[in-house]
Order: sequence, then C-alpha cells, then structure tokens
Amino acid sequence: MKIDHIAIAVNNVEDAAKQYQQTLGVNEVIYETVESEGVKLAILRLENGRIELMQPTRDDSPIKKFLEKKGEGLHHMALATDDIEKEYERMEGCGIQFLGKIRSGSEGTQIVFIHPKSLSGVLAELCSHPKL
Repeated sequence: MKIDHIAIAVNNVEDAAKQYQQTLGVNEVIYETVESEGVKLAILRLENGRIELMQPTRDDSPIKKFLEKKGEGLHHMALATDDIEKEYERMEGCGIQFLGKIRSGSEGTQIVFIHPKSLSGVLAELCSHPKL
C-alpha cells in the first residue's frame, strides 16, 4: 500500500488549481466531475503522488457540508492498493469501520472511505486504480 493522493476541499476549484499549479510548478491540471460524489476535481500530478482539489457541485455533497463546517482545507488522504476487495475484507477483520461500500471514483478507480474514528480522527480513502 502507498499514499495515492491528498484531497483538499476548496470553494473554487479553478482558482485553487491556478494557485497550486504556480506554487508547485505543475504544468498540467486534469479536471473531472464525479457526479456520484457531487464534486468537481482538479487533479495535479506530482512525482510521488497527486493532489486532488475538490469543489462541491450540489448542496447534498459531503464536500459542501465539510466546507460549511470547517472551511477550505485538508479533507482526506488516499491509500492505494492493487486489490481493494482483499484490503477491505482484511481491514474489516481488524475492526476498521468504513463509510459505505466499494464504489466508483475518479479516473475509473474503485474507492471506499475509512471512518475517521478508525484512524485517530483522519478520514482516509482506500482506492484501487484500473489495470491498464
């Protein structure tokens, strides 16, 4: 397992992407909307991972609620695995609590969120990228 990305909740994904792009010297930003999660993403690829900036696209989006409660900032860290089903079962056997079941995320990934109570108050995402 490795760290896949850090996700940051923002009010305006285009403005935040410009700021991060200039600060980090990133040439390309990939934009994607994930309707099932109610977010618009700006994905910045770094040498050792990604930063995902997330803007809510509807009022019932978890990101909208996060921004209202906490403001802009770190939302979650994502951990990559080659076999999400196996890791889900293994972690569940260790007493890890999940927020829902495995589902589709950005760029064809399979994702599931780990409840913050299971990781000392940190929301984590377990993800598995499609095999090319």
